[in-house]
Amino acid sequence: MFRRARSQAAPFPALAHVPRAVSWRQRVAFLPPALFALGAAALIVAAARPQERLSQFRRSADAIAIKMVVDVSGSMMALDFATKEAPRKTRLDVVKEQFAEFVAKRPDDLIGLVSFGGYATTRSPLTFDHDALLFFLKEVKVPGQDGEIVAQDEQMTAIGDGLAMACARLAAVTNVKSRIVVLLSDGDSNYGIITPEQATDLAKQQGVKVYTIGVGSSGYAPILDRGRIVQARVSMDERELKRIASETGGVYFNARDKRGLENALDEISKLEKTQIDQSVWFRNRELYPPFLIAGALAILAAMLLAPKGRKTMV
Repeated sequence: MFRRARSQAAPFPALAHVPRAVSWRQRVAFLPPALFALGAAALIVAAARPQERLSQFRRSADAIAIKMVVDVSGSMMALDFATKEAPRKTRLDVVKEQFAEFVAKRPDDLIGLVSFGGYATTRSPLTFDHDALLFFLKEVKVPGQDGEIVAQDEQMTAIGDGLAMACARLAAVTNVKSRIVVLLSDGDSNYGIITPEQATDLAKQQGVKVYTIGVGSSGYAPILDRGRIVQARVSMDERELKRIASETGGVYFNARDKRGLENALDEISKLEKTQIDQSVWFRNRELYPPFLIAGALAILAAMLLAPKGRKTMV
């Protein structure tokens, strides 16, 4: 817009004797740059999508902070929870289904997710956005489940690491007094940096109750391994899970089948609650349309008023 046309005038010494004529385009030459700048600014404001909040209120809700800790070691591919309708449904599949139903029953709670095999991973922070939480839950799987090659230690069971990570995430919650860990595991701790005893002491120091659920049973069970069903020995350290629950003020549940897992989660769903305040927003009015229209008209006017019309626009 600011570039100048190449001068094609010839020098003439007596310009004072030439009548001076000023066109209307010359009179408004300052307008195109100004209009273009104003139009661009208006479009930037429109792109920011300003809104006016029409209604907002605060409500009190009974809630607790719950960190779900799910075992994803190799034994979670066992098929002892399978049915005739779903013969390849693994322990982990059933745990994820029941977890989703548990979340649906607690819409006012802060719920997060940690998974652990040989290593602990935070899948979802504590959140009220349960749709996002369930999205992350769907992505939880046993390492190597889809046939990819993984290190052997990734399919081990690091209960201490999983519990310690859950306690660390719960420590950041300040507006909820009641903080709970629901630990679901089908094995005994055989890996990890932090021992179950150390993780239990950490939970006790922070006042975190740990409810443990032993998934499945010990012995031989069919396991889905890279698309094949093989018989393998699985073991569960119920004594360790009972100890963790007892020392932290929680309860141990044994879930030998889908029904048992459902009953365990139903019992945990009756936990104590803490009242907290939440801000709720309902409607917002969009304020961007006037800025969008004004910006578009200003830029169009700048194009029409520019010297030599649109040809001089960049």
